Amino acid sequence: MTVSLNRRHACAALASLAAGAMLPAAAQTAAYPGKPIELIVPFAAGGGTDVLARALAEAARKHLPQDLIVLNKAGASGAVGWTELANARPDGYKLAIITVEITMIPHMGITRITADSLTPIARLNADPATLAVRADSPLRTIEDLLAAARKNPGGVRVGNAGPGSLGHLAAAALEDKVGVSFNHAPYRGANPAVLDLLGGHIEVVAVTPVEVATYVAAGKIRPLAVMSEQRIAAGWEAVPTLKERKIDLVIGGWRGLAAPKGTPPEVVAVLRAAIAKTLQEPALRDTMARQNMGEGYLDQADFNALIARDNATFKQLVDRLGIKA
Repeated sequence: MTVSLNRRHACAALASLAAGAMLPAAAQTAAYPGKPIELIVPFAAGGGTDVLARALAEAARKHLPQDLIVLNKAGASGAVGWTELANARPDGYKLAIITVEITMIPHMGITRITADSLTPIARLNADPATLAVRADSPLRTIEDLLAAARKNPGGVRVGNAGPGSLGHLAAAALEDKVGVSFNHAPYRGANPAVLDLLGGHIEVVAVTPVEVATYVAAGKIRPLAVMSEQRIAAGWEAVPTLKERKIDLVIGGWRGLAAPKGTPPEVVAVLRAAIAKTLQEPALRDTMARQNMGEGYLDQADFNALIARDNATFKQLVDRLGIKA
């Protein structure tokens, strides 16, 4: 009798454990998020991606019951942070900012991580590439820059956020388009490159407007051109496009939010809804405008379609120019 009862209790306990193993997962999804969410920024603090992530985290407080905790995991043009995300538990408690570089650096052999390794959720903004110099630089125009590069091939140092970054490929595409040669200087993010420009260690940076907007407003940095179809606003109205200067080159970047591959659709739906509302917050929109961040929200389906197009475009560019890490 004792053995029978013990066996019955053991079976009941196992059944209870089995039911419990299923219920918490459903309950956890239904209650998501039940704890703070880590948000990986795959570049150094102070750059445009970091600025956007921290402003997003603050604005999201109204639309998520838990905080977004920003963590900088810089290296390999974003690959360090994205690798950590790809290897994370797909429960929605670790996210990352992804940028256009995720459609570039795999083709250069820097990483095997692609957007297909993750779950893209939404695009947050879109920006053109820009070339900028110190305010006291003798290079006053884009024509001055190109003339200097022709006079001294490989002598003009152009900083970027890392090998395979938007700035790197934008400058390389310009070289290819007009037949000049730069000395590409990679950094662990845009902010270190900008600081070295201010320190006089390089002559030019190839970044996005947000990454130099503060210094442009303060009169310390002067943009030479933007690689967009049209001029941009917020104090940059006088900055010409390359197309205006008879250089038919348009290259832009974006920043988005992603989760690990396999994250439950219910969790992704919560994040999609929260991000759509967060991007309408006046405080976030004001921050983006002050920093000259172009708006460019796209929901998941349209974002995935954009990623596929950019992946094909940059693969062709990288292959044609023979850019390898």
